[in-house]
Amino acid sequence: MDTALAAACEATWPATEYAKAGGFSVGRGLGAGGRVSSARAIGDWQESDIDAVIAVHQHWQQAPLFRVVDDEQRLIVALEARGFQCENPTVVMETATVELATVALPRGMASSIWPPSESQRDIWAAGNIGPQRQAVMERVKGAKAAILGQVEGCSAGAAFAAIAQGVAMVHCVEVLPDWQRRGVASRMMHQAALWAAEQGASRLALAVGRENMAAIALYRRLGLREVAGYRYYSPPEGEI
Repeated sequence: MDTALAAACEATWPATEYAKAGGFSVGRGLGAGGRVSSARAIGDWQESDIDAVIAVHQHWQQAPLFRVVDDEQRLIVALEARGFQCENPTVVMETATVELATVALPRGMASSIWPPSESQRDIWAAGNIGPQRQAVMERVKGAKAAILGQVEGCSAGAAFAAIAQGVAMVHCVEVLPDWQRRGVASRMMHQAALWAAEQGASRLALAVGRENMAAIALYRRLGLREVAGYRYYSPPEGEI
């Protein structure tokens, strides 16, 4: 993962606070999910730094969790030697903003606003993106937008987009069950790209779980390609 993309991943989905533990940065998530509640390597680290990370997690009363880029083989070996288990493999996909921003959407199909409407908040809540995760969106500094997808005048989908380092990251893409397979997610991605282009972002990216093959297939059809990946490591339950 290149430097700008890594920085955008963090800046557009920030933890409540961070603590440095040797060569790691540890996020405090306050119940907003693994990405903001995990530790990641930010420089050279040694074995004792892993213990320092665990101590920070325990001080914050959150479960120890490491977010590890796929090519960080030394860290993977060190964590597995301690019995840590891999979970939630994730792929990062990217395209040039201009590739998606060339499609003109019919009026009333998608829009970009901030702050989010109540209907967008309800759509996220229905997809398990509740108040804690929505609070992450509020913390983001800089350009951001709530993307609304509509069908027949009804609010059908919602997504969140924010920009850092010239990269527009798209998070929390959700479509209500009654409106799935109607092109809503595709139109929201195009709308996100149109908004990002207006803000001067040259790249558009997102992270999606590797098990979500339907979403990955959609993003590939839209022209996004895999550029990086990461997974989480946590200790066996009750071991720490």
